[in-house]
Amino acid sequence: MGSLPLEKVEQSFDVLIIGAGISGINSAYRLQSSFPQYRYAILEARDRIGGTWDLFRYPGIRSDSDLYTFGFPWYPWNRSNPIAEGKDILQYLNDAATEHKIKPNIYFNHHVLKAEWDQQRWMVNVESNGIKSQFSARFIIFGTGYYDYHEPLDAEIPGLQNFQGDVIHPQFWPEKFDYTDKNIVIIGSGATAVTLLPKLSEKAAKVTMLQRSPSYVVSIPNPASHSWLGRLLPTSWVYRFNRIRYLLIARFMFIICRRYPVASRGFLTKLMASQLPVGISVDPHFKPSYSPWEQRLCLCPDGDFFKSLRSGKGQIETGIIKTVDADGIQLTSGKKLSTDTIVTATGLKMQLAGRIDIVVNGERIDFSQKYIWNGFMLQDVPNAGFVIGYTNASWTLGAEASIAMICRILKQMESKHASVAVPTLKDPSKLETRSLMNLKSTYIARAREHMPKASSQRPWVPKEDYLSDMYFAKYGNITEGLKLTT
Repeated sequence: MGSLPLEKVEQSFDVLIIGAGISGINSAYRLQSSFPQYRYAILEARDRIGGTWDLFRYPGIRSDSDLYTFGFPWYPWNRSNPIAEGKDILQYLNDAATEHKIKPNIYFNHHVLKAEWDQQRWMVNVESNGIKSQFSARFIIFGTGYYDYHEPLDAEIPGLQNFQGDVIHPQFWPEKFDYTDKNIVIIGSGATAVTLLPKLSEKAAKVTMLQRSPSYVVSIPNPASHSWLGRLLPTSWVYRFNRIRYLLIARFMFIICRRYPVASRGFLTKLMASQLPVGISVDPHFKPSYSPWEQRLCLCPDGDFFKSLRSGKGQIETGIIKTVDADGIQLTSGKKLSTDTIVTATGLKMQLAGRIDIVVNGERIDFSQKYIWNGFMLQDVPNAGFVIGYTNASWTLGAEASIAMICRILKQMESKHASVAVPTLKDPSKLETRSLMNLKSTYIARAREHMPKASSQRPWVPKEDYLSDMYFAKYGNITEGLKLTT
């Protein structure tokens, strides 16, 4: 829609969506399908759609979930490879938004500064190209994800300031950085590090992944062409089959890993061991201290991570950093890793609502003091939905469950002639508090004090399982803890 003119503009909508990433685009489609009479807009701070997939540009960036469930059910992923690179995902999102006429509703370069609720409506302060303006809406959807786009997670690496080579965080990868023939050390063991090692190894002289503690790395087939069954059956049938298959397999694996941690640990360890070259041992490099799915499993398509190790260009080191000096990393074991480039793949900083100040009737909302309502609304925050994906499955499945609930709330408001819907909690002391996200990853643990609280008691529960959450979104009791007023 272009830039704002040189004066303050006030525009009124039924619904405002913040963010044009996967969550925002999916919300827009569901909204315009369920409420064609509504006037909505998407406010996007960047100049393109894609969110995370437009922000992250590090080599080899790809999905860590299959695209049959990570993609939209209303715009099927019709390629053969379930794991896709970032550029392909961006193209997919653009195609989906274009075909379903979502793009004309996006205001690019519109950075939301503040969202203020005053009795009946949200007033949203926006800055675009140095010009401030205001939008208003009856309902607001925060599709901003849960990562801080401006700051990565602080990496406490002693002596890093002494290093004379290049230090790069994957979140801000230099566009023109040439890693040909470089000797690179990647600090970290999560999905980003597992993605970077095989990609950097293609051109670098040597790439070492330095980890303090190992992860479970699982190979997954990533065929470049459809199977014989895919060539015989209609594309729509193949997509539905693959979507159901990957959804059920992922859920089954999660349940088995949680219920039978010892057996699951043994099974995954044997899988990893079978792909390792001579000279790289399971212990300590592939023997995590935690049980499977206490942190996310790291997927590697066609075993590219292990292929890199077998080639000799990819290396792995497990240890604790003592200090970094001018030309390398000294470990507490006494070993030194000489390097000319350090990549700090140490995690992302979590943040809900993208640094937007949220004010309700003059009071600034502190997320850490509020409980989540059925996984998508916040205690005492009216007419607002927060799209939060899953940590144990594809993000988009959680986004789909969130917008299904939001659409049901909007229909409930229409049927009751209500203008305000706000989750209310009379006595928080009666709730047993639990984490919003049921994983033990470092970045989640460090963000816990800043994130909303959750309970094991409905309706103050997080989302955890797509099938049960979608069932609840359609048939569950949405009146408990929710106050509707005209």
